[in-house]
Amino acid sequence: MKVPYTFEWDYLKNQFNHFKHHVSFEEAQEAFIDINRLILIDTNHTSKTEKRFYCIGKVKGRICTVRYSKRKGKIRIFGAGYWRKEKKLYEKVNQK
Repeated sequence: MKVPYTFEWDYLKNQFNHFKHHVSFEEAQEAFIDINRLILIDTNHTSKTEKRFYCIGKVKGRICTVRYSKRKGKIRIFGAGYWRKEKKLYEKVNQK
């Protein structure tokens, strides 16, 4: 399924993220099409000039957290990974 947003990221940051967290930013885009995704403000990295967010959603069947901001109508990804804390939150909010 095509993601209905335009994304951008730093090429080297993407390579490093893939090596360290085993998820590329191309793959991380899938989190944004998960109908159960969570969008949260990243209060630790938000500044006066730029808000940052977390998107927590499924990527290839696993819960992935994507750190991003919105710049000039695009979503700029800074990091992505499979972290336990956000996985627990996703599961708690989406329990049926």
